[in-house]
Amino acid sequence: MKYFALAAFLVSSIFASQSFAGDATADRGDVRPPTAVRQPVNPYKIQAGIDGEIFPVLANYASLQRQNDRTFGVVSVTLSNTTDTVAFKRVSVQIPGWSDDEIQTVELAPGTTRTVAFAPAFLPRLYQNHEITAATARVAISGSAPNDTYETTVPVRLRSAEDMFWGNGFKYASFIASWVTPHDHQVEAALAQARLLTPDHRLPGYESWKTAAQQETETYREARAIFNALQRMGLSYVKSSATLGDHQGVSERVRMPRVSLTESSANCIDAVVMYASLFENLGMDASVVIVPGHAYAGVRVAEGSSKFLLIDVALTGRSTFDAAVASAEKGMASHPPSTITQVMVEKARSAGIYPMP
Repeated sequence: MKYFALAAFLVSSIFASQSFAGDATADRGDVRPPTAVRQPVNPYKIQAGIDGEIFPVLANYASLQRQNDRTFGVVSVTLSNTTDTVAFKRVSVQIPGWSDDEIQTVELAPGTTRTVAFAPAFLPRLYQNHEITAATARVAISGSAPNDTYETTVPVRLRSAEDMFWGNGFKYASFIASWVTPHDHQVEAALAQARLLTPDHRLPGYESWKTAAQQETETYREARAIFNALQRMGLSYVKSSATLGDHQGVSERVRMPRVSLTESSANCIDAVVMYASLFENLGMDASVVIVPGHAYAGVRVAEGSSKFLLIDVALTGRSTFDAAVASAEKGMASHPPSTITQVMVEKARSAGIYPMP
């Protein structure tokens, strides 16, 4: 009998030690866990920028795309329809004080999820901003039912208009074409100076009536005049590529050509986009060539030719045109093709990458 008494004591001790935290009125004789409270599921997911950072160069590109053609946006909104009927949602996205309000109507079939990219047009102040700054993205969603509304805000950081986002492995290198501004007043003023250094005071570009050999000779002549004009204007090398914010290893400050020309200073990538702007203004096929730690300006020597004249434009103001060409040829030869990234400006334009405002 003493064994039965001991067993009864152990069982009663175990039951007495059960915890019922979360339900102070629970029956101590009921060992079932309390019923979990079901939380409502939020059918919306908001993502802003790249890890919360908005790069003006990417925002400008996305806002120029048709809504159905966008592959990314400034803000993406994911909507889920958990009902058994078709749902219609009106979604608006705005960065107050910085952008317009973009509105899209989204149709969702029963049980489906859809992500919609928003790229509201930004006001000029974004492209005049030169430091990282805080802002807020506002998202408002409404359905057909009177109480079917949702509104939220998401903190974002607006990067400087001069911040280029290269991405891992220079995935977004083609966006450097946004810094190529052929119609800028300062670019045209520089060409006016270069024109004076040619024997006939002309910068005609390729001129299709010429032979390929004649066009190549003309390309070298015009490139030399541009190089010498910039040298006379006092352009010199000043490294200024540091930027603030996240993605330090894959983003870089790049000055617009008008800034480099006004301040008579440029690092290698600054000078490359400046030269590309000058060549594109003349209707020539310009390129930006990126190698580990450096960049060169390139221009196709003749229409339809596979040959490019490459210039180490970082030597502008401290060497000769011939030395800059030789330096580019030597530098390119020292890098395997797999480490070279060439951005064709004309191809970037065909992809919808235009100069930033």
